[in-house]
Amino acid sequence: QGRLVESGGGSVQAGGSLTLSCLASGYLSSSYCMNWFREVPGKEREGVAASAPPPRFHGDGREYYADSVKGRFTISRHRANDTLILQMNNLKPEDTGTYFCAAGLRRDCGTWERADIEAWGQGVQVTVSS
Repeated sequence: QGRLVESGGGSVQAGGSLTLSCLASGYLSSSYCMNWFREVPGKEREGVAASAPPPRFHGDGREYYADSVKGRFTISRHRANDTLILQMNNLKPEDTGTYFCAAGLRRDCGTWERADIEAWGQGVQVTVSS
């Protein structure tokens, strides 16, 4: 597997949308659980979305979301170009933070245990103004 490289962050007003991309070379054609985390100063890094590997890679293909983003964020895998996407709609000021793409162990996908994470991206900033 290669590196994880995020892109697509920026600034938007509340109610707007952003799409984050993670170039995840080699990770989407394997049994990794793929995740998006976010971090704000003074708080622990928290998981917001996770994608279990598909059945061909020994997973069930399920998606998991933190309660705070359910119905607004969508995680998706695009194997053709090795890209993990986080579509963020109806953004709120509390969504502001640094967003990280992460590859982790298939077990307990959706629990966002830091100990299960094997690779992190460098992070991308998202700022939502009211």
